Amino acid sequence: MKRIARFEKVSLEQFREGWTDTFGSAEEEGIREIYDGIKLPKRATAGSAGYDFFAPVRLTLAPGETVKVPTGIRVWMEPEWVLKCYPRSGLGFKFRLQLNNTVGIIDSDYYYSDNEGHIFSKITNDSNEGKTVEIRAGEGFMQGIFVEYGITVDDDATGIRNGGFGSTTAQSLQKCKPYYGKCKEM
Repeated sequence: MKRIARFEKVSLEQFREGWTDTFGSAEEEGIREIYDGIKLPKRATAGSAGYDFFAPVRLTLAPGETVKVPTGIRVWMEPEWVLKCYPRSGLGFKFRLQLNNTVGIIDSDYYYSDNEGHIFSKITNDSNEGKTVEIRAGEGFMQGIFVEYGITVDDDATGIRNGGFGSTTAQSLQKCKPYYGKCKEM
C-alpha cells in the first residue's frame, strides 16, 4: 500500500470558528470539550478502503433535515491524490443519508487554505420512509477514500488556492505567484 496522506486536527481556533458558523455561539468550555473529543479518521479493518469520519457530537436528523458538520479534521496528502468523501454505507442504505454535494472532493492543496483545510460535511436525511437518523458522538457517519488522479498532457493550471469552498474557480482566473502557500497577485 502507498502511504500518501496524514489526518490532523485543525487548530482549536479554526474549529471554534467552524462550530460557531454552524451552530452559533457556545461556551468556550463546551467547544473545548468537543474539540478534545475529536477522533482522527481511521479504517475499521485492514481491507477497508474508506477512512471513517466520526461525529464530533450527537446528530439527530428527522426526514428532510440537513446539518453542516464541522469535523475538526484536515488532511495533508501527496499532490497527485484526492480524498473523496461519501456517507457511511449503512447510513445511506438504511436512511438515505446523503452528502449534499453527492461526493465531497478534498484536493491536496485544500490543506493550505485560509481555513486550515477544515473538512466540513453537509448531510441530509433523505428518508422517504419517515425514519429519523440518530448518530452518536464518536460514531462514524462519513467515509473518505484516497484516489490517485492524472491530468491532461496540455494542462497549464498554475493557480494557487487561497480559500475554502468554491475558491478554485475564482482563483484560476487570477494571475498568481506562490507566496508562503498563498496566492499573491502579480
